[in-house]
Amino acid sequence: MNLGSDLRAVDRGMRLGELVLRCMICGLAVISIALVTTDTQVKEIFTIRKKAEFTNMRVLVFLVIANGLAAAYSLVHIVRCSLSFIRGNVLFNKPLAWAIFSGDQIMAYLMFSAIAASLQAALISQYGEPEMQWMKTCYLFKKFCNQMGEGLASSVLMCVFMAILSVISAFGLFRLYDDNSKKC
Repeated sequence: MNLGSDLRAVDRGMRLGELVLRCMICGLAVISIALVTTDTQVKEIFTIRKKAEFTNMRVLVFLVIANGLAAAYSLVHIVRCSLSFIRGNVLFNKPLAWAIFSGDQIMAYLMFSAIAASLQAALISQYGEPEMQWMKTCYLFKKFCNQMGEGLASSVLMCVFMAILSVISAFGLFRLYDDNSKKC
């Protein structure tokens, strides 16, 4: 085997891995959106009816928007990766590689911030904050909190996949700056 065929095999494996990760990210984003937006629970406390829904917490609205952006971004790149995979193209365009790398970084950090804020709100809902006199609410709305936890878990898994994808896009970019590499 020569070096050129080895590089093509590695590149093909990287592109396939990127495609699979982007499909997983898109799927998990849609699952998270579905779990969070369809989550409601009505509880009657004395004579007052309280309805828990994701719009009651602004951070969950931010999470849904971030998941929607991640799903749309991933869908665009699924098409790009699929076409590249079918055609057998290798990425040698530095501006495009920079755009992909930057976009992946922005989406990963956006999701990381949305998840961190949502997890903080979830922990306060679960355990309360006695120093601030914020009470626990998950004992009242158990179904709501459980389904919200499932939505957050799928977002956390998606964020892990986005971090892995960022490493792949960084590799795809910075391999273009290696003086020893030759175009196959």
